[in-house]
Formats: sequence, structure tokens, C-alpha cells
Amino acid sequence: MHPDPPARTTPAPPPVDAGWGVGPCAPILSGVTSDAPPELLRLRSSIDNIDAALVHLLAERFKCTQQVGVLKATQGLPPADPAREERQIERLRDLALTAGLDPVFAEKFLNFVIAEVIHHHQRIAEDA
Repeated sequence: MHPDPPARTTPAPPPVDAGWGVGPCAPILSGVTSDAPPELLRLRSSIDNIDAALVHLLAERFKCTQQVGVLKATQGLPPADPAREERQIERLRDLALTAGLDPVFAEKFLNFVIAEVIHHHQRIAEDA
């Protein structure tokens, strides 16, 4: 598990509405330099928003997998389920191909996530 990031010493800059809307999908322009081309700023803002969404989605995923870990521990099931993991990897590779994402990258990413989930499940089982 990674340590918590250091506490922010200054308040986060407020979201900026640069004509693309407001709300959770609106771009947030942070660390903007005035000499950067507007298109670069727009693209970076989109990347920042996507990164934020990924973090929130991963947090939700890990909340679910923590519950799975507790259920497995109480039922005496092993932390890992290699058959399911293989199905998930194949499913993600297919999704990656459909989305135009490198399936090798998608598999590496899912393997990293699965390894972390198994580690969490092992800790839960040890504590049970």
C-alpha cells in the first residue's frame, strides 16, 4: 500500500470554466502557463479530468474488492481466484481492442490491480 501523499499546504485552485462547461466533466486548468497554446491547455485539462475520474473509479473498485475480501475470509475461500482472474484479463484485452487501447498495456494494468487486490485479500484473511 502506498503512503498517503503529503497534506496540501495551499488551497487547490478553483475549477476554471473555459467555455467547455461546468461540473464533474468540465476541465480543471491547474498549473496553467499563459504562454501555452490554448489547444494544449484544453487537452491537458481533459487529461487532468480523466486522471481524476480514474482515481475515483479505482477507489470505488477497491471498495468492492475489500468487501469481496471480507466475504472470502469469512467463507474460508482463498484470496486468489486464478480462473476468474484469467477471464477478467481476457475480457479486458477484448475491451481494450474494441476501444483502440493496446491490449498488452491493458493486461499489465489489470495484472497490477489484481496483484494489489490479492495482497489486500491476504491481509484481510490474516486479520480474520
